[in-house]
Amino acid sequence: MEPAGESCCRKDSQVSFSSSWNAQNTPTISIVRKKIVDRVRKNNREDRSRLGWKGWFLRAIVVYFDGDFMSMKKRLTPILLLCSFFLSCDPIATDLEDVVRGVLYKAAEVVAPPTSIDTLWVMTWNIRYGAAKIPWFRDSCGDRVILSEGEVVDGLERLALKIKNVSPDILILQEVDVESKRTAYIDQVQWLLDHTDLNHGAYASILQSQFIPSEGLGRMDMGNAILSLWEMTDAERIHLALRGDQSNLTRYFYVRRNILKVRLSLPGHDNFYVVNIHAAAFSTDDTKKKHIDRFKEELDLLDDMGTPFVAGGDLNALPPRSESTNYCDEARCPDDPEDVCPDGADYGMESGWLTALYKSYSPGVPLDKYAMDNREYFTYGRGDKEHWDRKLDYLFTN
Repeated sequence: MEPAGESCCRKDSQVSFSSSWNAQNTPTISIVRKKIVDRVRKNNREDRSRLGWKGWFLRAIVVYFDGDFMSMKKRLTPILLLCSFFLSCDPIATDLEDVVRGVLYKAAEVVAPPTSIDTLWVMTWNIRYGAAKIPWFRDSCGDRVILSEGEVVDGLERLALKIKNVSPDILILQEVDVESKRTAYIDQVQWLLDHTDLNHGAYASILQSQFIPSEGLGRMDMGNAILSLWEMTDAERIHLALRGDQSNLTRYFYVRRNILKVRLSLPGHDNFYVVNIHAAAFSTDDTKKKHIDRFKEELDLLDDMGTPFVAGGDLNALPPRSESTNYCDEARCPDDPEDVCPDGADYGMESGWLTALYKSYSPGVPLDKYAMDNREYFTYGRGDKEHWDRKLDYLFTN
């Protein structure tokens, strides 16, 4: 694996897998208990037809409570339940648990892919919805929640340039936006297909809501994606466990993480799989471990059937033999108490969570190489920081 390039708070991770089978690595959204009415009004630029009547209904509730989430916690859930029961309306936030199919995409112009291969170039990248190093609400001590269309396009153009320079055969992406207010309602999967040399794509949402009250985020659709030179004949969305350390209201608007698994029609191999995951980042319980274990279970199922795969994504966990496991100081914002460690910044109890993956499958970066120089393989740095400080993104194959 050769880390290279920069976009936002991630390096891309890429690796070449030679043949052994004859063909030859968020900002998440949560309810923030603070006044948000001013920002809701400030960011009130979205198209009414996009928001829908249910979104405006929730916005009215937010303004009515003047951003008081303590009151909303007690009274909003019954209102939503009554709405659903008496009006038979669709939910404002989509549950996604029953969604088992990913959405397939195709570039506007398809270029004929190679008809034979002996090396497969694979790249994984958490693209942070093209926000680059812009200090963002919650994940990098910033206050931005909305990008202008110009900012979005500029970020996507930089991503596309890097992707074209690396020229991967398969691209595994996390934090991709589709029709979200914060990224000018641009379908980033389609945009990247149309502005790179990749032909086909698949997408699975982890957050789909008509209106998110936190900080005026509004409409959201964010998820995982896989892009490829070759056609995808199947895309499966595998639902992952929800966080168990949140209130019911916060969880209602929170991400529903998934594994995206697709089957590719590679030359001479119509049963090759690509698996993408974005595991929990800020959970304080065992949710992240459940996600990692479920990821390995899926790989084990493919391996037991003799099916070749490449898998990767953002596991939000450190490799074994990491020199540092405590990033409390790095994650703390200027106004945070010095005796409090931000959620997800101390990995001390997680040291063995990736061991089974490393023992069972071939990693893009072997542990011996990583142990010799951790810093060489770092893939993450907070949005407001200029340096990389840890490795969270991975590629594995059988």
